[in-house]
Parts: sequence; C-alpha cells; structure tokens
Amino acid sequence: MAARRRLLAIAIVAPIVLVGAYFAARETSMFAVRTIAVSGGTPAVQSQVRAALAPLLGRSLLALDGGALERRVDALPTVVSTTYDRAFPHTLRVRIVPEVAVAVLHRGNEAWLVSGRGRAIRQIRAGTQLGLPRIWVPTAAQVAAGGFLAPDAGGTAARALALAAGFPARFTTVSFAHGELTMELRVGVELRLGEPVDVRLKLAIARRALRVLPPGSTYLDVAVPQRPVAGTNSQLSTSASSLSG
Repeated sequence: MAARRRLLAIAIVAPIVLVGAYFAARETSMFAVRTIAVSGGTPAVQSQVRAALAPLLGRSLLALDGGALERRVDALPTVVSTTYDRAFPHTLRVRIVPEVAVAVLHRGNEAWLVSGRGRAIRQIRAGTQLGLPRIWVPTAAQVAAGGFLAPDAGGTAARALALAAGFPARFTTVSFAHGELTMELRVGVELRLGEPVDVRLKLAIARRALRVLPPGSTYLDVAVPQRPVAGTNSQLSTSASSLSG
C-alpha cells in the first residue's frame, strides 16, 4: 500500500518538477544563444541575417518565438524564406533561401537589382551588373528595398525573366507596355509575347522557333503560341512568315 502511494506521489510530482525545470531553463543562461549559424545565400547575405538576429544573442533557445524570428529575417530584401533549428545548448541554426537577381531596373538615374519575384533587392551603381537584362520604368514608379514592384512598373517583366531561366539566348531588355510583354535578345531579335499569360508555354514555343528562324529576322511573335510568326521590320518594308505547321 505504501509503495502504491509513493508511485502515485511520484506520478503527480514529476510533471510539476519537469514543468518547473522547463520554465527555469527559459529564464536562465543554461540554453542562452551564443552562436547564430547561417547557411544559404552569399557571405554578405548571411552577415545581414546575423545582424538582424543579433538581438537574440543571450536569450534562451527555449524562449525563442519562431514565427517572429522568421518574419524578422524574411523582411530582409535579400531573403525569400527562412527556417531554423535549436541546436542545444547554445547554437541557433538558420537556413535561408536568398532572393536571386534577374535584372537591373532603371528609374531615372537610379539602378536597382530586382528578383524573379518582382522584388527590389538593393540599389546599385548605374553601369554595373552588365550581364543582367535591363528593365526601364518611369521616374514616378514606386521602388523601395524589399518592396514588390507593380505589374506595370517592372513586376511583370521581372517575373517573365524568372520563367525564362535556361533560355538558349540571352536577353538585353524586357518591357511590359500597353498590356504586352516584349523581350529583346542579344542576337538582335525582338521576342513578342503579347499578354503576360501562358508565358512559360510561349517561351517553350520561342525556344523551338529560334532553331528555324529565317535569316535576317528581327522579331519573333509568339503572342498566339499555336501560330508563331517571324519577320523583319524596317522603315522600308515589313515582311512576316509563319513558323507553324
């Protein structure tokens, strides 16, 4: 009988002790964050993440607000998403998916790196990042680090470039005007995609059409994917030929 009472007492007291120990650990330096280890992205982006999370140093791993941590890091213009792990006793491990620049956006004298999600990453010096396509927007367009561009102020053009990853020809400029998307190729061909719908399909059609493009063609129109058209456009004459069939 006495043994049963002891077991019952242990069953009652043990959870109370464990809960008390947990809350005590939250308020002590037993599991305080001493190291923030960041993976993913460039060293510069990792440094930004560590700086953003510096206020967590010294706080208990048990007391971390995971949602607040992720929101703090995701708010950085260079970060898409964040995950984390508590590596007891003193390390916070953070993994990020970084934003990837697909173009340089020009607004007046300003130049900005923009991601494939249509997000402004950071302002850069004009005349740099020459390997990236250019997007030109009016000076009245709203552009801010970490902000998403409006569809007609670079957003649609940037997202089209993200869908064009791996395209066999490089782009120089991309524009979205009067509801139509146009991409200039370095080989001197203007790729006309029309309305920004079924962009992935149109790019796949354009990829195949480029292989049979008539010599001297200055544009390739895939606005109607089932009927791609190539041709020349000059002040003296205009000619076009269907590539379907």
